[in-house]
Amino acid sequence: MTLAPRAVLVHRRTEYEELLAHHGTPGQAAFFLSSRGRSVAEVEARHRRQGEALARAAAAVPLDWRRTRVERADLPRFLFEPEDVVVVVGQDGLVANVAKYLDGQPVIGVDADPGRNPGVLVRHRADALPALLPGAVARSAARHLDERTMVEAVADDSQRLLALNEVYVGQPGHQTARYRLAVTEAAAASRPVAEAAAEPQASSGVLVGTGTGATGWCRSAWLERGGPLDLPGAAAPALAWFVREAWPSPATGTSRVHGLLDPGRQLVLTVESDRLVAFGDGIETDALELTWGQTVRLGVAATRLRLMT
Repeated sequence: MTLAPRAVLVHRRTEYEELLAHHGTPGQAAFFLSSRGRSVAEVEARHRRQGEALARAAAAVPLDWRRTRVERADLPRFLFEPEDVVVVVGQDGLVANVAKYLDGQPVIGVDADPGRNPGVLVRHRADALPALLPGAVARSAARHLDERTMVEAVADDSQRLLALNEVYVGQPGHQTARYRLAVTEAAAASRPVAEAAAEPQASSGVLVGTGTGATGWCRSAWLERGGPLDLPGAAAPALAWFVREAWPSPATGTSRVHGLLDPGRQLVLTVESDRLVAFGDGIETDALELTWGQTVRLGVAATRLRLMT
């Protein structure tokens, strides 16, 4: 017997909910905001709009479907199923937060607060869901999916991380990171990188980003360099990488500070610090822990975000 599709509604706590969790009562939250020149009314209004969007999204789920909700903080512990249709209600960044935990499930981005979000990834209003949800599981669904490239980081101890925008590798506090950097063929992933092929570096860390991430952190690094290369498109199977603030010294070089990676190539970092981390899309609490001598390989992921257009 085939399981019915399951709608997974993904959301995050609103600013108002966070204020209540911290201050205890609506009155205390209002007093805190007023003491800093802000009105609780605008925060309550955004909270109400998200609640309404979530309610409309839940009401749009077909009666014969299964359904559940998951808050952003619980995503690392949530088990997505192959039959899921993921409905992200919130901001563009929330789509990036959930993408790393998926394996091909279709995603519908719902803008909970139109006018405040760019709407690049949350393209739809909740009122469109009655038509979008059945279409997400129809045979013709592939024609309505925008597939976006993701970046993958894999450590030599099998730790693995996916990201939609970018992966950062460096010190947790963004201080000087020491490592050896090389660009290799993906087919050579099982072989160690020859020391002569890797450049020792000291920098503020390394960014490896997708075309989706080319509008954010990676674009900042790209602009600082004066646009030295063409950034990939969102669907292009390529990544851009940048070394942040590489430091030249007798022991460290700066000859490799940016480049592009196609599916056949990987960026390889071998750690020469007590501790480095690799995290994706700004979520520092979900990071790979890397210690002296470990190697991490970054490249185009086989998994892609499948976003309903």
